Amino acid sequence: MLSAALSTRPRVVVVGGGIAGLSGALAVLEALPSARVTILEGSTDLGGKLRLDAVGGHLVDVGAESMLAVRTEATDLVARVGAEGELVTPATTSASIWSRGSLRPMPAATLMGVPTDPASALGVLTAAEVDRLRDEQPWPGGAVESDVCVGDYVGARLGSAVVDRLVEPLLGGVYAGHASRLSLQATMPVLWERATRSESLLTPRTGATASDVGGANASALAQPARPPRPPFAGLRGGVGRLPGLVADELHARGALVRTGAMVRALERTASGWRLTLGSAADPQVIDADAVLLCVPPAPAARLLAPHAPVAARVLGDIETASSAVVTLAVERRDLAQVPGSGFLVPPIEGRAIKASTFSFRKWAWTGEVSDVVVHLRASLGRAREEAVLHRDDADLVAVSVAEVGEALGRPLPRVVDAHVQRWGGGLPQYAVGHVDAVASVRADVARLPGLEVAGAAYDGVGIPAVIASATRAARAALTHLSTIPSTR
Repeated sequence: MLSAALSTRPRVVVVGGGIAGLSGALAVLEALPSARVTILEGSTDLGGKLRLDAVGGHLVDVGAESMLAVRTEATDLVARVGAEGELVTPATTSASIWSRGSLRPMPAATLMGVPTDPASALGVLTAAEVDRLRDEQPWPGGAVESDVCVGDYVGARLGSAVVDRLVEPLLGGVYAGHASRLSLQATMPVLWERATRSESLLTPRTGATASDVGGANASALAQPARPPRPPFAGLRGGVGRLPGLVADELHARGALVRTGAMVRALERTASGWRLTLGSAADPQVIDADAVLLCVPPAPAARLLAPHAPVAARVLGDIETASSAVVTLAVERRDLAQVPGSGFLVPPIEGRAIKASTFSFRKWAWTGEVSDVVVHLRASLGRAREEAVLHRDDADLVAVSVAEVGEALGRPLPRVVDAHVQRWGGGLPQYAVGHVDAVASVRADVARLPGLEVAGAAYDGVGIPAVIASATRAARAALTHLSTIPSTR
């Protein structure tokens, strides 16, 4: 819980109504109940990539459907809005990889796909590939001193097959990215720390940490062998309920939440900041003592450009990946024996889908919503390989149905309903040098009193990491507000 002792009624504007903006606004009001907080969301809906929709007559998640629970920011937020009793854990966390034409069990203990027990990878890897994994090689030159891409580092030490068949599908699930472009330091901090000390990548760890899995879209596919608690959590009725729960709490605390309120410009004033909304012909202005920019990198860059050119340039250079989630409601028959919670698909397999989640198996509440249908999902789209997303919705449904059935070895039962949720530019790509890039953004923004940034572009794309970035921004804003004389 943040704290502040101010006698003013400061005006705080939060730009962005995703989970970053909503949780940041709540953190401000929890610490400073007298604050006048306004949340401005440019689209018609709150929640960003957390969303529910009706499929087969029942509301289910069509965006992120789980939260990393070994890191507490998300579950704590659920408790703060009075819904702790709605938290649920997966009914099963076993998962598979669709490799060489068959579903093969995911090794039980991995760090973002890197097995801690080489023998457990047999099946996904051939015997020769497991032997190469065991024969861990040193990184040329010894300890790593500057960031490298995941694929180069892990491939050199453990073999290319580990990258192609284990690491790539995990990175595709979390970031919709590729090991050849993603930062080891930013996406695999545990392995990065080992790399800087020239340590083995195969050392077992006890318990998952927030560093092990970073993504809103990751299923329970990277868990320790015996976790002290379930590594993932959900909400009964769907994680997509969380934005509404937070918004209800904000309304109860007096916040103003506006949708369809696109911020076109941000200006400094003598006492703070001025935001311009609406059309050029009919502009609206809102003055603020502090502003939290909780929007994706491109709009953040646009608003920051006149004030923080370094931050704007760095944010403008962050690539984003688009993806789609196809949710299917199929007849319940003949699906009792599906293996575990779902499967991942390595890019090397050349399939259209990159993963499938058997939602009715993974979450008990989902399996109980209907006696007639069950729900499952497929996801598609990776950075720079988004041609599949140019297909129309019917084609995406058809390829998802065909490939999930092929993976299972039998056609899916009749599809009663289907839903396609497209996430254009939804996942920032943490390229090599991302940690230093984010530091330069924050250093440039720090020159602007009362302005803070937060969201998935900074310290992690998972729900807890995004909430943490928003809490950090709220704390900094409160520190700034504490310096404002009591004149209002």
